Amino acid sequence: LIAQTIPQMLAMMVDLEEDEDWANADELEDDDFDSNAVAGESALDRMACGLGGKLVLPMIKEHIMQMLQNPDWKYRHAGLMALSAIGEGCHQQMEGILNEIVNFVLLFLQDPHPRVRYAACNAVGQMATDFAPGFQKKFHEKVIAALLQTMEDQGNQRVQAHAAAALINFTEDCPKSLLIPYLDNLVKHLHSIMVLKLQELIQKGTKLVLEQVVTSIASVADTAEEKFVPYYDLFMPSLKHIVENAVQKELRLLRGKTIECISLIGLAVGKEKFMQDASDVMQLLLKTQTDFNDMEDDDPQISYMISAWARMCKILGKEFQQYLPVVMGPLMKTASIKPEVALLDTQDMENMSDDDGWEFVNLGDQQSFGIKTAGLEEKSTACQMLVCYAKELKEGFVEYTEQVVKLMVPLLKFYFHDGVRVAAAESMPLLLECARVRGPEYLTQMWHFMCDALIKAIGTEPDSDVLSEIMHSFAKCIEVMGDGCLNNEHFEELGGILKAKLEEHFKNQELRQVKRQDEDYDEQVEESLQDEDDNDVYILTKVSDILHSIFSSYKEKVLPWFEQLLPLIVNLICPQRPWPDRQWGLCIFDDIVEHCSPASFKYAEYFISPMLQYVCDNSPEVRQAAAYGLGVMAQFGGDNYRPFCTDALPLLVRVIQAPEAKTKENVNATENCISAVGKIMKFKPDCVNVEEVLPHWLSWLPLHEDKEEAVQTFSYLCDLIESNHPIVLGPNNTNLPKIFSIIAEGEMHEAIKHEDPCAKRLANVVRQVQTSGGLWTECIAQLSPEQQAAIQELLNSA
Repeated sequence: LIAQTIPQMLAMMVDLEEDEDWANADELEDDDFDSNAVAGESALDRMACGLGGKLVLPMIKEHIMQMLQNPDWKYRHAGLMALSAIGEGCHQQMEGILNEIVNFVLLFLQDPHPRVRYAACNAVGQMATDFAPGFQKKFHEKVIAALLQTMEDQGNQRVQAHAAAALINFTEDCPKSLLIPYLDNLVKHLHSIMVLKLQELIQKGTKLVLEQVVTSIASVADTAEEKFVPYYDLFMPSLKHIVENAVQKELRLLRGKTIECISLIGLAVGKEKFMQDASDVMQLLLKTQTDFNDMEDDDPQISYMISAWARMCKILGKEFQQYLPVVMGPLMKTASIKPEVALLDTQDMENMSDDDGWEFVNLGDQQSFGIKTAGLEEKSTACQMLVCYAKELKEGFVEYTEQVVKLMVPLLKFYFHDGVRVAAAESMPLLLECARVRGPEYLTQMWHFMCDALIKAIGTEPDSDVLSEIMHSFAKCIEVMGDGCLNNEHFEELGGILKAKLEEHFKNQELRQVKRQDEDYDEQVEESLQDEDDNDVYILTKVSDILHSIFSSYKEKVLPWFEQLLPLIVNLICPQRPWPDRQWGLCIFDDIVEHCSPASFKYAEYFISPMLQYVCDNSPEVRQAAAYGLGVMAQFGGDNYRPFCTDALPLLVRVIQAPEAKTKENVNATENCISAVGKIMKFKPDCVNVEEVLPHWLSWLPLHEDKEEAVQTFSYLCDLIESNHPIVLGPNNTNLPKIFSIIAEGEMHEAIKHEDPCAKRLANVVRQVQTSGGLWTECIAQLSPEQQAAIQELLNSA
């Protein structure tokens, strides 16, 4: 069947009409989107995604190669479009031969026929998205040069515009470090095309290429960030000019894209550089905003404006507050869009299906549910922007918290669009933060308004990506509200939901094992099982987040409630379970030890021996969770845990001294082990021989990957130095140069934030030595120039 249908789809894709005016058409015609060629392309895309590359690529590869060598342009065009269409579905198989595909496709950017060049741009742009960032890392030199050359194709607007669109796709996913060497050349080209196209806009009214070039500039700035500062003055005057003067109806899209470009450049170069234009830009935006009420609902400027306001808010911070009264009206209006829905029988549906923007779900029994999707994306964007304002402005947003919370809570059940539910969930903890300034009573009222809905949403949300966001937000809310924020009914409902999630986790694992025994099992099945597994583990991490926030707020009071989940958590840390289960099971017990001790000891029989055993596990993630647990056991665990601290020490040391201990994948686990040794010496000194262990411990410092543990170790180091510990300082202070290099290395790796009290203590240690001339000279002399600069930086800022 597949062998028969693929040639049919490709034949549809060749069904193109000769069109004299195509190359310089300034508007994209609607029939571009509902032709046979587009239908064939969509069918191919769905087939590749549904059946996978293993099946589809071998069958289609020969057809495409023949088409690309056909003298008729329509076949070459169709071959390139087919290549674009199958990239997502045939990802793995095409990755192996990407080199030859790319070299071949780039040749067609110089094809004699403009529509073939257009299709080649399309293929490059699509591959830049489908195979990012590997595509960018391998082919940056060839692709950037080829696209810039194609953008110079002055006689063919459509080709120029599509080359610019491909460049946007390329830069969006391009690592900054790869783009920087090309920045000068990119900017030069983009600027000269922009100037030329601005003249054409004034003379002929053509705008298609300009629309894309403006977005290319925005994309380059977005990736280059502060490296774009030198080019800022080259572009900003022209961009402001477009916003000011492009007021005709047919220029709405250009104006919207230019507003986007200005705000992205502002975000890239930062407040200091952008401030010179900020008030001009705000005035232009305000002027557009006041004309907002006259705008038609489908005006493309609306969504660009909404996003630009949020970027301006990020740039200006608190100074943005003054514009809220102007911005919030249209934003709330867009966020409140109610979609049109209809229940239709099949006959009515056929009459409507041509109508714009309706999507249907067949409910069987001759009935269909229809929803008009227009406006849903805008609604989602508007909800995201409300999240952005709450996050950036904090208490400055308090005036609006009430109306926003009333809008957002019901949207947790807005099943027409995942993005809307995600934004609704994200907004909850942020709105609580904003409302704090109104005092505890107002805050509690707001929490009561959202709490039940959040818990219910955790129980009923069908999409795992959205569910993880809701769970994460719920955990954050509990951290904001603290002890006492959940009543007995909440606890009862939540306990049932978490229990169900954990049970489902185990059941899904069993089902996957059964599928692995199936006769149809192959690589592709394994790939989709892996995806399911990753989703399940992600939900498990969110169960852990929620328990963490409850333990840290409620302490040991909550343990009787937790006991309904205990057997399931114990099951997670069984030796035969996959490593993520053991990692997250340990994390939950770590939290119990840290927040619920000494009462935690009554569960010690379940977790102590696994914890000691897993310090030496093959998986670094499991080692890290176990080592962290042993550290908090020493720090918070009380006297019952003493013997286990003694048992833990040799195991921790074995991990730290292993040959591969500092490699990228192992370093976090190792640093947790080093920190745990420090905590045992500091909080349970009578369990180990501190004199013997200390010199080793010093030789392992500093920590710089795990910032939280780095602070713990540095503050213990400060304790030891401030108490003039003879082993740390060495006879006649001979260890001080070594201590200086530890402090310098920590500063170079930004292991400690300057506002942290620990940074001040470290700076004081350095200052004390500074006063004793000879010793200071000796210490500084043994540091590299970078280390000396780091010490100076610490003294200046802490």
